[in-house]
Amino acid sequence: MLIIDSKDCENIDKALKKYKKKFEKAKILLQLRARQSFTKPSIRRRTQVLKAVYKQQVATGKFDV
Repeated sequence: MLIIDSKDCENIDKALKKYKKKFEKAKILLQLRARQSFTKPSIRRRTQVLKAVYKQQVATGKFDV
């Protein structure tokens, strides 16, 4: 649960902006989307390996973005 400390004289827009920033930093939406569907651990590992290979190829210049 996200808790926003707001002062009495603080504008509601500022409090909402603080809430949105905290929400983005906590990555709650990403967690919810990940929980909606189950992915097998082997598939999760495979995607991580493919991402790492891609990043390495981009870093070495073998693959253009």
